[in-house]
This record gives sequence, structure tokens and C-alpha cells, in this order.
Amino acid sequence: MHAIFKTGGKQYRVAPGDTVRVERLPHEAGTAVEFPQVLAVFGDDGAVLTQPELSSAKVVGTITDNDRAKKIVVFKFKRKKQYRRTIGHRQNYSEIKVDSIVV
Repeated sequence: MHAIFKTGGKQYRVAPGDTVRVERLPHEAGTAVEFPQVLAVFGDDGAVLTQPELSSAKVVGTITDNDRAKKIVVFKFKRKKQYRRTIGHRQNYSEIKVDSIVV
């Protein structure tokens, strides 16, 4: 069984036992979290649950880590104009271990 849920403006496909990185959540590591915005649930037999059945569905998980991703270097360059800019960015994330999908 796996599900598609939405958090932080993005959609993630998960199954119980998976680990997924989502946008930073305002909770400490070790905290249980629920994601009520489930878009679809796929059963082991291939059946798909959609909107009417999904009103009570949720993805339950535990935050295992709050950290920052590796640095991404953004380099801007315009030839013949002596223009160069180097900018770095590190995205904050929360790592979630999916415990169960409740339907």
C-alpha cells in the first residue's frame, strides 16, 4: 500500500517504512506528525481510493531529523560585461519516517 500526500506545496509518494525529506516542520526530532492532506491511496491489489473515501485518510510518521541540505552554488555570468555573481543556498528540511497510512 502506498499513498500520495501534500505538504509544503509539494506532493510525495510514500509507503509504510519509507523515509522522505519534506520542507522544515516546526517540531522537534522524535515527534509524531500527521499529514491529513492525502490525495490518493493505492492498495496492494491495485485499487485506488480517491476523494469521497479519503476524507478521513492520513499519513502518520515520525520526525527523525531536522537539518539543512548540502550547499547549492548558483553562479551568474554575462560574457563580455565583467559580470559574475556567486551565491550559495542551503535548504532546511525535516526527515520523516512513515509509520502507517490510515484510511
